[in-house]
Amino acid sequence: MTKTDAAPRVAFGMRALREHPLLRGRIAVALLFLLYGVILGSWTARIPAVKQRLGVSDGQLSLALLAFAAGAIVGMQAVGRLVDRYGSRRVMLPAALVDGALLLGPAFAPDLPLLVLALFGFGAVHGTLNVAMNANAVEVQRAWGRPIISSFHAVYSIGGFIGSALGGVYARAGLGPAVSFATVTGLVVLGVGWSSRWALSQQAMTALNGAGPAEPQSPQPADSTPPSTRTTSSPAPSSSPSPLTRLRTFLAPSGAILFLGALAFCCLVGEGAAADWSAVYLRDNLHTSAGFAATAYAAFAIAMTAGRLVGDRLTAALGPVRLVRGCGVLASVGLAAGLLVNAPIAGVIGFACLGAGLSCIVPQVFSTAGSRDPARAGEAIARVASLGFIGFVVGPIVIGGVAELVGLPAALAIPVVLVMAVALAAPALRPAAPGTVTLDR
Repeated sequence: MTKTDAAPRVAFGMRALREHPLLRGRIAVALLFLLYGVILGSWTARIPAVKQRLGVSDGQLSLALLAFAAGAIVGMQAVGRLVDRYGSRRVMLPAALVDGALLLGPAFAPDLPLLVLALFGFGAVHGTLNVAMNANAVEVQRAWGRPIISSFHAVYSIGGFIGSALGGVYARAGLGPAVSFATVTGLVVLGVGWSSRWALSQQAMTALNGAGPAEPQSPQPADSTPPSTRTTSSPAPSSSPSPLTRLRTFLAPSGAILFLGALAFCCLVGEGAAADWSAVYLRDNLHTSAGFAATAYAAFAIAMTAGRLVGDRLTAALGPVRLVRGCGVLASVGLAAGLLVNAPIAGVIGFACLGAGLSCIVPQVFSTAGSRDPARAGEAIARVASLGFIGFVVGPIVIGGVAELVGLPAALAIPVVLVMAVALAAPALRPAAPGTVTLDR
């Protein structure tokens, strides 16, 4: 019997909360995903207000936003080893607190240079939290015994809606971003306080996962000579890797992890394209009103959230390979059809298909990366998250450049091709060893 088939079903309720620490641990990390979305959604909603307060141009604002992206990538790269060494709980809780606090920085930055600095720091901690909480989610999923990773990403999407709505309410009330961000910071403090009570320690997680990941073994000698007969005239080589070896490992992760990162890159190019170009496509190319054009991204976001809410059940029923293959085909073919029909409603449906298709892929990629080597899950997730975030930032820029040459409808074929490539590469998500939470069928 597989671990998935044998996994006990934990009922939700007050009694279950008292009796099942794993359920409390799941809620704790889900709350951090929610706060992560609220923070980012709140910041995104108030970017125009920050721009207006400082009186910066679009180009100057782009520079500041690029600093946020650069900081996020730096934070993701730096935190992986910390997570593996100290445990995800010890990293994600303080990171969430600092993330909420640094949200205030852009609201008080007096000029562009300090805004750039504030956004770089904010992005670095935001990236740190991203990796740490995903690593914790993978650990909780492993102990839970069946797929639950998509539910965490669904909660993040819901948090993004809440943060955006909260920012919109404050904007309509005529309140500045400082008040809006201070409210979110207060919510983060309360949420992290709650999570800190329930989040599972590394020892508890290891106990819930049975023996846990195997301890790293000392290198075995090349020969099979019994230890008692080996000569001891020469000192044994040091087990600690040299700084050069560490640097090479840092710069050149395994091919499997790089490939998973490439899949995340392809998917997040699609997400970035929907965020930056969906409304532009409907307004400028299909000549709709600005209000109707906005429904394209709304359809994308709603479909993505809905897909993530059912993603865990689909994973259990289909396995990650079939699920990712089907999702990739839905996203690619759906968006392509919407572009070819060249009608406003078809465009909205096309971006909805893109959102539904992409919804389950990135959670599965993160789950696979974190499960390949549980002892180095943080480092693997950091690599994948970094490459994915680069796709989210760079993809829309490339699409804009290509659109200058061939037009936006043709340029939007880029995510169509990339997501179809993900569908073809779905076998890369097949579990590497028995006992993995998700099954390929």
